Amino acid sequence: MRVNWCNMGIRWVAFLLIMGSPLIGVAQQATAAESDTTEIYRITTRDGNEYLGTIIAEDAVRIHLKTENLGEIRLFRSDILQITKLDRLHRKRGTYWFANPQATRHFWIPNGYGLKKNESYYQNVWIFFNQVSTGITDHFSIGAGMVPLFLFAGSPTPVWVTPKVSFPVVPEKLNLGAGVLAGTIIGVDDGGFGLLYGLSTVGSKDRNLTLGLGWAYANGGIANRPTVSLAGMIRTGPRGYLLTENYLIGAGGESLGILSAGGRRMVGRSQH
Repeated sequence: MRVNWCNMGIRWVAFLLIMGSPLIGVAQQATAAESDTTEIYRITTRDGNEYLGTIIAEDAVRIHLKTENLGEIRLFRSDILQITKLDRLHRKRGTYWFANPQATRHFWIPNGYGLKKNESYYQNVWIFFNQVSTGITDHFSIGAGMVPLFLFAGSPTPVWVTPKVSFPVVPEKLNLGAGVLAGTIIGVDDGGFGLLYGLSTVGSKDRNLTLGLGWAYANGGIANRPTVSLAGMIRTGPRGYLLTENYLIGAGGESLGILSAGGRRMVGRSQH
C-alpha cells in the first residue's frame, strides 16, 4: 500500500523533522559519572564555579584539589554542590576538553553512537518540542517526546517513542544504528505514524558524518520512497560545535528538501 503524503500522520513526521532541526540547537543533559584512569575531577560549588583537578587529599570537612591554573586549593565540603569523575577527558591546545555530552545526535537526528547505560538527556527546542532519552544498555536506548498542543484549547497533541540500537563496527571510526520513531496524535482518530530508519556514522564523537535512510509509515502503509538524511558535526574548541543536518523527503513524484546549519555550545564556568 502506498501512503498519500497528505496524510496527517506523514505530515507529522515531516513536522517533527523540521521542529527538531532548528538553526540553533538547545539542549540540556544529565549524565552518569563513569570511572576513568585520568582521575581528573570536576567539582561544582554552590556559587556556580567549576574546578578541574586531581584530589590529593580529603577529609570529612575539606577537599584538597590540585588544579592546573590555580595550583593547590582547598574547598569546604559544605560549599560543594557536585563532584564528578570525568570520562574521556582530553588535553588540547593547553586546556582540557570534556567529552561531548551530545555525541549521540546532531540537532535532532540520531547517529551511530549510543547512550551508555543509565546515561540520559532532556532536549527542548523552541519551547514546545520536548524529548527525554535514556540508555537501557550500552547498545540500546529509548526516548519519549511530546509537543504539548493540548495546552491550546485541547488541540490534537503528537506524542512518540524512539527506541534505538547502536553498535560500533570500528570503535571511534565507524558506528551503525537503527531505530523507530513511533507516534500517535492524541485527539485524532487517524491511527499512528512513524519512521523506520537505519544510519551509519563515520568519524569520532567530536568530528563525524552520518548518512541515514528512513521510511515513513501511517495507517498500516509505508512510503514508497525513503527519506534521506545527511548530518555532520565538527568540534571547534573545548565547548563549541558546528553542526549541519539535512533531509531529502520523497513525496510521491515530488521531493522536499530541508537544510539546516548552526552550532551548539556547552555552558558553565570553569576554574582550571
